[in-house]
Amino acid sequence: MFDEGYIKYQCNWIDAPPFSLKTIQELNRWRDKLYQLGLIGQYDNGIGFGNLSIRIKEDRDSHPCPVGNRFIISGTKTGGLPTLNERHYTKVVDCNWDKNYVTCLGPIQASSEALTHAAIYEANPKIDVVIHVHHLDLWQKLMDKVPTTAKQVAYGTPEMAREIIRLCREENLGETQILVMSGHEEGIITFGRNLDEAGNLLLKYYYSFVS
Repeated sequence: MFDEGYIKYQCNWIDAPPFSLKTIQELNRWRDKLYQLGLIGQYDNGIGFGNLSIRIKEDRDSHPCPVGNRFIISGTKTGGLPTLNERHYTKVVDCNWDKNYVTCLGPIQASSEALTHAAIYEANPKIDVVIHVHHLDLWQKLMDKVPTTAKQVAYGTPEMAREIIRLCREENLGETQILVMSGHEEGIITFGRNLDEAGNLLLKYYYSFVS
């Protein structure tokens, strides 16, 4: 977990005005809930964990990103903040895992997991939300019981993006909508057509295996 929160890709950050509060309202509602459960937060060493994103539907056809449509994602180093505001989200407008770069437009740089989110959007055209959290107990209990990435694949890398695509093709990830990141201690991802679908799926596993 010690390199969690560090961006491993080239981030082309274009500083721009923040989103409206209305735009991020639902993202923040779920982000607050996950923070309160400790699924998003900060370790004792000061490194934050957890992030979430939503596809920008109006960009779906008119402004395609090379590896999926554009999306709004929580910014880097925001995991430890109790609440987020409009200055803590940014818009990914371009990304390429072969060249290992992300371009984001907003008041903050994108989360270190932006390439992983992009891979899920690329592999699942019907998916509009991605949630990435950390929980050691749940991570251990779900390992190999749900689609699980190869242990040697690190988070936030082109290899992880390719591994996501592999799981989608080989392990029915499009239906289970949850995965465990074996080489990224505590890392769990759920996704869905909307925030409630992705969030409630995560809570179902959380309350079934942890509570």
